[in-house]
Amino acid sequence: MTRFFARLLAAFAVLGAAPAMAQPVDTGHLVAELVARDQSIAPGATTYVALRQKIDKGWHTYWRNSGDSGEATRIAWTLPAGWTAGDIVWPAPTRQPTGPLMNYGYQGEVLLPVPVTAPADAKPGQSVTLKAAATFLVCEEICVPEDAVLTLSLPVVEGLAEPNPAWSGPIAKALSDAPTPAAFTSVFAKQGTTLALAITGQALKGADVSQAYFFPFDSTVIDHAKPQVIERGPDGLTLTLTPGYAFQEGDGPKAMAGVLSLGDKAYEIGATAGAPPPGASGLGAPPSKAVGGGGGALGLPLAAAFAFLGGLILNLMPCVFPILAMKAASLAGHAHERRVAQGQGLAFLAGVLATFLALAVALIAVRAGGAAVGWGFQLQSPPVVAGLALLMLAVALNLSGVFEVGSSLQGVGTGLAGKRGMAGAFFTGALAVVVAAPCTAPFMAPALGWALTQSAPAAITVFLALGLGFAAPFALAAFVPGLLTRLPKPGPWMEGFKKLMAFPMYGAAAWLVWVLTIQAGNTALARIFAAAVVLALAAWLLGVAQHRRAQGGKPLALAGIGGALAVVAALAAVWPSYGEPQAASSAAAEGGTANVPYEAYSPEKLAAAQAAGKPVFVNFTAAWCVTCQVNEKVALTSQGVADAFKQTGAVYLKADWTLKDAVIEAELAKHGRAGVPLYLVYGAKGGEGVILPQILTEGLIVRALKDAQGR
Repeated sequence: MTRFFARLLAAFAVLGAAPAMAQPVDTGHLVAELVARDQSIAPGATTYVALRQKIDKGWHTYWRNSGDSGEATRIAWTLPAGWTAGDIVWPAPTRQPTGPLMNYGYQGEVLLPVPVTAPADAKPGQSVTLKAAATFLVCEEICVPEDAVLTLSLPVVEGLAEPNPAWSGPIAKALSDAPTPAAFTSVFAKQGTTLALAITGQALKGADVSQAYFFPFDSTVIDHAKPQVIERGPDGLTLTLTPGYAFQEGDGPKAMAGVLSLGDKAYEIGATAGAPPPGASGLGAPPSKAVGGGGGALGLPLAAAFAFLGGLILNLMPCVFPILAMKAASLAGHAHERRVAQGQGLAFLAGVLATFLALAVALIAVRAGGAAVGWGFQLQSPPVVAGLALLMLAVALNLSGVFEVGSSLQGVGTGLAGKRGMAGAFFTGALAVVVAAPCTAPFMAPALGWALTQSAPAAITVFLALGLGFAAPFALAAFVPGLLTRLPKPGPWMEGFKKLMAFPMYGAAAWLVWVLTIQAGNTALARIFAAAVVLALAAWLLGVAQHRRAQGGKPLALAGIGGALAVVAALAAVWPSYGEPQAASSAAAEGGTANVPYEAYSPEKLAAAQAAGKPVFVNFTAAWCVTCQVNEKVALTSQGVADAFKQTGAVYLKADWTLKDAVIEAELAKHGRAGVPLYLVYGAKGGEGVILPQILTEGLIVRALKDAQGR
C-alpha cells in the first residue's frame, strides 16, 4: 500500500510540474525558452533540454564560430547539486552575409539541445528547477546584445521517462540533423595563395556536392568572406579556400576541424596537413540545380540534343556570318557539279568536327590540370587573341586578292576541283568554328555546362553533337539537289562577292585588336600593329611571287622572303607573353553603359546588395563574347532598361570574364554554365538568382526587374 501511494504521488508530480510550464522570455528581437525532450527524468538518466530561439524576421544569432564578426550564443547553467549539463549540440549553421563580411548563424527558429544528467541519488517524486542564463548577440544591419534568465521544472520519476509530446520530435530531429563525425579522410595543403581542403569517403562517392561548404571551428584558419570553389573527384571533393590569419606566420596549423555541409546533410571533419589524394578532384565543378535551369538535370541524350540545337542556332550568330556567306558562295560555284558539291559538304563537316573535337580535348585537358576555364577559354589568352587577329587579317587579305591559297583560300572562284577544293572546304569549316568560339547560342550553355562536369567520353559526345548541328545546314544542302539548283549560277559576281566578304574579316581583326587592348593594355597596340604590317608585307610578297609564277617565272626567293616574314609576324604576335595592364579589363572597372551605372561583380557586393533588400542584376560577360556585346548595345543601354533600374532600385553588377577569373568561373559552374553570357536576377527578398535567356530584349529585362522587386 505504501508503494502504491508513492507511485501515485510521483504521477501527480509529473502532471503538476510538467516542463511545459516553463515561461518564454521576449528579449527584444527574439523569444527564448527552455524546452525538454522528455516530460520527466529518472535518477542517473540523461535527457536533452534545448534552448529554443524564435528570432525576429531579418535578424539572426550566431553559431559557435560566428565568422567575421558577432558572438556565439552562451548558456550559463544553475543546477541542483549533483546535476550536470553538457555542451551545446550545435546545428549546422547557414551563411549570414553582412556587407563585405561573412558570418555564420541562424535565422527563424533554432533549437540548441544540451544533455542534462540527473544524479543517481535523485529522489523520485521531487521536481527540480533547471535555470539557464542565456546571452545572445542578435543582428540585422545593427547588432543588439540581449539576455534572458530561463527556468524549467523537471520532475524525477522511476522508470523510463515519457516523451514530451510537444518537443520530443523537434529535439530528436535537431539531434539527428546535427553534424556528426564521419569516416572521412580529410587533408589540407597551402598552395600559394590558396588552401586546398580535400575530403574523401564512401558517403561522398556520387553524392551531390554542389552545395558543399566548410564551416571551420577556428575563426582564424580561412578568410570567411571569400568564395569556396568546389572540385569533384571520384572519391570525394576538394574545396579551394583562402587562408586566414593562422597561415600568415610559419607553416600554419597542423590540424583543422569544422563542419562540412552538403545542404541537406552535415558532417564533422578533422583535417590534417598533407598532400590531397587523387580521388578528391579531377571531375570538375559540380552541376548546378540553380533556379532558371542549370545543366545539372541533363542526361547525355538531352545534353546532346541541346548541343545539336545550339549548333544549328549558332549559324545565326553574327560572328559566323562572313564565313558562312563564303561557304554559300562556294556551294553556289559547284551547284551543278553534284559530286564536287557533296565532297565539299563532307569536307566542311570534317573540318567543323575536327576543330570542335580539338577544342573539347584541349578544354578537358586544361580543366583536368586544375585550371578554371570554360567555352571560349582560348580567347582569355592575349597571345591567342593576337594570333587570331593576324589570322583574320590574313583571310581578309586573301579575299581581297592580295595573295592566293590554291586558287582561293575558301575555294571561291573557278578552277577549283579535287584536293584543292576539299582542303579549302575543310579549312572553311575549321575557321568557322574558330570565329564561332566567341558566341554562345541558346541551348548551348546548359549542354556545355553539363558536359564539362562529366567524363571525357560524355563531354566529347556533346561537343561532337554541337559540331554536327553547326555543320548540318551546309553539309545537308550539298546532298539536296533541289536546293543546289536554286543557288545562283557561277559567274563574275562571285569574285566581287568574295572581295566584299573581306571587309567583315577586316572588322573581325579590328575587333580582336580591341579585345587585346582590354586584356593587355594600350601598349599592346604597337606590337600587334607592327606584326600586322609585317604580315601584310608578307602577303603582298607572296601575291607578287604567285603572279610571276603564273607568268612562267620562278620567284622562289621572293616567296621565301614572304613566308619568312609571315612567320616573323606570327611569332611577334604570340611571343613573348603580354603583360596585364594596371586595370585588367576596362569592362570590369566600375562605371556604366550610356544609361545604366554598374559596379564590378564580387560575391561580397552581391551579398551586401541582398542584405540591403535590393534586387540585383548580374551580367556575366566578356569583351570577346559577341553575343554579350550585342545584348549590351541592343538591350542593356536602352532608356527603358535604365528607367526600370531607377524605379526598382536594382543594383547592376558586371562580372567580366575577358581574362581568367576563378571566382567568376566558379559562379558560372554553380549555375551549370561553361561560358558567357549568363544573366542572373536576384529578388529583393533574397534567394537564388533567376537565369534569363541568352538573347536579351528591353522588355525581358524590364519585366525581370519588376518581378524581382516583389520577390
